[in-house]
Amino acid sequence: MDVRKTYTAASSRYDRMEYPHCGQSGLCLPRLALGFWHNFGDTAAYDNMRALCTTAFDHGITYFDLANNYGPAYGSAEENFGRLYDDLFRPYRDELVIATKAGYDMWPGPYGNWGSRKYLIASLDQSLRRMHLDYVDIFYHHRMDPHTPLEETMGALGQIVRSGKALYVGLSNYDGPTLEKATAILRELKVPFIVNQNRYSIFDRTIEANGLKKTSAALGLGIVAFSPLCQGLLTNRYLHGIPEDSRIHRDGRFLKEKSLTPEKLTAIRALNEIAEKRGQTLAEMALAWDLKDDDITTVLIGASKPAQILDNIKAIENTSFSEEELALINKISLAPGVQGLIR
Repeated sequence: MDVRKTYTAASSRYDRMEYPHCGQSGLCLPRLALGFWHNFGDTAAYDNMRALCTTAFDHGITYFDLANNYGPAYGSAEENFGRLYDDLFRPYRDELVIATKAGYDMWPGPYGNWGSRKYLIASLDQSLRRMHLDYVDIFYHHRMDPHTPLEETMGALGQIVRSGKALYVGLSNYDGPTLEKATAILRELKVPFIVNQNRYSIFDRTIEANGLKKTSAALGLGIVAFSPLCQGLLTNRYLHGIPEDSRIHRDGRFLKEKSLTPEKLTAIRALNEIAEKRGQTLAEMALAWDLKDDDITTVLIGASKPAQILDNIKAIENTSFSEEELALINKISLAPGVQGLIR
């Protein structure tokens, strides 16, 4: 079957999704976005990738989030996106927000990592070739670089926008103080810096502790939250221990068996009870918790099956929490031994 001739996006795709502005910018982002961190590398089935992307887009998820080293192997998620773009999404380019990043290890030698001008510009050129695009909507620096002057990294982002290869820029995994310095440089250069991307979940409050969340709001910047389900811990998958087909057994790179401590398992079960009283699954409540205030623009979801995307979309139907619910969630999730993802 030639999907290029058969795929037509659902006419109802914008009916349910919400699209808040990203910070004080004019760019609207869907409340949920599809991440390509997992399940889009060379070890994944192309037909499933296609089903994931069409399900997302058919339900209003217009933001696809990639990075140069997503795989495995490095670059393969972008290559697979390029194939999906040619097969499915080329007619819809102007309805999509496509983002990629550079900052982690990508190719051998001293020029394939961190935040130098040489690395960032070369990496984006490679990413555009892999994705079959002329430009990306958002280009992120993926992590802080202690070895490169901040002025050089931010200057490279400015050059990338001026070259027409990115419409906006973002920063990922920055802390509040560094974000404030970077923002001052980018605004002096008149670069459209609009968004931060950081890990945030009921089990990981780092952006509250390091000032990123508060600083972003003060500077009028949006936040895209990733790992809202804490690599699957905030789902019903682990209520009764570790299933054989879980990510812990399937792929121990990012979530290890020691992550599921007795304290964390007790917290997961207690949070699930709150979710049930709200009429939500634990995953829906965890996503809704991220979206409960305006500081978080968008939450990145990962999925291995289209049905998971449909389940996650239900979270936007109820993102309001009572003071009692929030207090109980805090009591459970901030208890000793619960916060953080143990690797």
